[in-house]
Amino acid sequence: MTTRGGTLHAPAEAHTGHREHPPTRLPLVVYVLALGTFLMGTTEFVVAGLLPEIAGDVGIGVARAGLLITVFAVGMIVGAPLMTMLTLRLPRRLTLILALGVFAAGHVVVALGSGFGVLLAARFLTALATGAFWAVANVVAAHAAGPAASSRALGVVGAGAMLANVVGVPLGAFAGQLMGWRGPFWALAALGAAATVLIARHVPRDTGGHGAISVRSELSALRSGRLWLALAACATTTGGVLSTYTYISPLLTGRAQLSAALVPLVLVGFGAGALAGFLVGGRLGDRRPYTTTIAAAAVTTVLLLAICLLSAYPVPTIALVALLGLFGLGANPVLISLGVRFAGRAPTLGSALTVSAFNLGTAAGSWIAGLALDCPLGATGPAAVGTAIAALTLIPTVALAVVQRRRSSASTGAVVHRSAPEHA
Repeated sequence: MTTRGGTLHAPAEAHTGHREHPPTRLPLVVYVLALGTFLMGTTEFVVAGLLPEIAGDVGIGVARAGLLITVFAVGMIVGAPLMTMLTLRLPRRLTLILALGVFAAGHVVVALGSGFGVLLAARFLTALATGAFWAVANVVAAHAAGPAASSRALGVVGAGAMLANVVGVPLGAFAGQLMGWRGPFWALAALGAAATVLIARHVPRDTGGHGAISVRSELSALRSGRLWLALAACATTTGGVLSTYTYISPLLTGRAQLSAALVPLVLVGFGAGALAGFLVGGRLGDRRPYTTTIAAAAVTTVLLLAICLLSAYPVPTIALVALLGLFGLGANPVLISLGVRFAGRAPTLGSALTVSAFNLGTAAGSWIAGLALDCPLGATGPAAVGTAIAALTLIPTVALAVVQRRRSSASTGAVVHRSAPEHA
């Protein structure tokens, strides 16, 4: 399979002959980029554990302080593709360094800021930098690992963000209680500066500049129907899982009758499952990307339906939440890899659009799930919404598999036709 910009390696499931074996070890730069996404994931969600302290210090209500999370999500949705286009002609290494520099500076502004407007502006600026870093990091990691291990590399990069939910966010909340809410932001600023040094040292200078590429050629990727199918799957898979996860606390304490003190442990179980899912899903996706995405969507739908039906029983619910983390987000690195591949000559834009799609699905799913809390289903309403959204993921994932099978059959038929003698 080729693009105008050169050879594009097909997914492993498309091969009928020799299969390129993935390397046993990933390049060090992949793990350096995972450190960056760990910081990005931590800053996105650490605010949730600091809202009362921030609200009290700034003199606003907790609900209004929650806009610090909303504005970050909006910044990620807008920032990933926007910053990709604005940095189009910059080398990817320089883009990563600049993004981390802005990330660190944004946290310094939050740590020093006193007005709520300043905090909102700084969070939005940080989100723009986060979107740019994440989009470029995906492409650099996939390029460094090679086509035979691209999904595994993206799984490791994404696992950095999942590890943030298990380690970074709880540590940030704990540090905020000991040092005040500004302490975690100072720490993230320092870590961001340190990560900048690592990126400058370990990301090669020749990971690909953009000087010869125009905005028009980048936007030509938007004509790819398979790219839009991959983006739809990104939005629905994350929307289904995180619409349920956002309101898991009232489900656990209200329906399952768990103590509020046990809720963080259940959330750690979800985070650990998601971390394992990213790593395992990335490995499986290098060999059978379409099977992996379809299976993940089907199992996720069944798990969410089971949560709806069994949420009155604490032990099954705890187990189901951990499994939801494992299967619900396990296909994400595969979907990112497909988005990058189907974008053709615009891999960074394809990566950026997957970041936007994930965040758009999260925002829309969480909003609908919040409305469902007031329906007769009560605390199980968000899980019901999540089940319906997750089931929709089967439409684009199955469509992608069907399209790929047809393209493979057509390619095989063309080869056979050319090889046959002219006369029977």
